[in-house]
Parts: sequence; C-alpha cells; structure tokens
Amino acid sequence: MVADSGTWVVVPVYNEDTVIADVVAEIRTCFPNVVCVDDGSRDASADRIAGTPAHLVRHPINLGQGASLQTGIDYALRRGAERIVTFDADGQHDVADAVRMVDIVRSGEADVALGSRFLAATEPVPPLKRLVLRSVAALSPASRKLNLTDAHNGLRVLSRPVVEQLRISMNGMAHASEIVAALARSSWRIVEVPVTIRYTEYSRSKGQSLFNGVNILFDLSVRQR
Repeated sequence: MVADSGTWVVVPVYNEDTVIADVVAEIRTCFPNVVCVDDGSRDASADRIAGTPAHLVRHPINLGQGASLQTGIDYALRRGAERIVTFDADGQHDVADAVRMVDIVRSGEADVALGSRFLAATEPVPPLKRLVLRSVAALSPASRKLNLTDAHNGLRVLSRPVVEQLRISMNGMAHASEIVAALARSSWRIVEVPVTIRYTEYSRSKGQSLFNGVNILFDLSVRQR
C-alpha cells in the first residue's frame, strides 16, 4: 500500500553512505515523498542519496540532527506536506511501523504519534541503551507529564498544524527532549505506538552513550532556565 501524497518522510543523514540508499528504497515502498538532509557528511552520503528518487537538501557543514530535521520539515511544508514522518537514516526503523502511525494521525485519532520500543517490543533493547532511555524518560518532567516510555525514539508522525508551531532550536541530539517539552506544553493529542527497532551491528555503532544521555538532560535544563 502506498501512503497518500500528503505525507512526507524527513531523514536526517550524517555519514550513512553504506545504508542510506537501502533506507530510502524501503521508505519509498510506502511513502513516495522523502527528503534526505545531508548534514555535512564527510563520506559519499550525498552521492548515494542523489542516486535515489529522494529529494536531497545539503548542509555545507555539520549542524546536528535537530537542525537537519528542521531543514527537512521546512522543505516538506513548502511542498504542501500534511503530515511529517521523522525517520532515522541508519536502518533501525521499520517502514510498516511508520505506516501504522500515519494512519492514526491521518484518521484524526491523534495529532502526534510517537514510536516506543518499550511497548510490546519484539527486539531486545541493549542494556546500556535501555538504561539511558529509561533515565531520560524518568528524569524529564515533560516525558513524565505525557507518560512517555521512550522519549528519544526517532520515529515520529506529526500533523501539519503541529510542525507549523514547532521550532527545533537545539541542533544536537537534545532536540528530542526539546520536541517532547514543546508537546508537553501544548494541547495536542499525543499517543505512543509500539514499534520495532532493528539493533544491527551498524545501528549499535551509531547509538548514544550514557554520557551523551546525561549531556542531553543537562543541555535541556540549561536552555529552559
């Protein structure tokens, strides 16, 4: 099944030349509109993307995942997007999960659908990653307010009215906490949806350390003062 043309998938890309073409191909089995934001990659990521039907936007220097998402969202909105899917470039997401989440938002059941690897998970979460993600969710007032189990999952679906009001200002990985904080202050209807994360050797090498998780919380607390 091909999703409607009103849905755009935004993929932030940084040094993912070994997998990005396959990721785009999988996404496009269900979503025709894909924009990849190459965030100053030092490898051949941009060339790999250019060889696919995806739209390519490039940052001349590395600005961080938050900036890449905002660039991609702005690009998709200018082209009439009614829904935005955020999708990681390392191959860890399953496009079938994105389709289910889009259906929830498109039906009007919710304004935002957030993926959670801790709801009916089918893949075991590595212990260190579980500790980091659980700690972030437990220590974040916004995550607790929304009763989130997985505040840093890169698979999200947001309706156009939500992304028109959302402005990501944190360029690094702390953007995920920033998004959750903005949602917690809003009146949008938000649901978590169980998703599968593929923990391949490659995606594990891209994962966050415990130190990075602590840095995310610190950055967010300083910014909100």
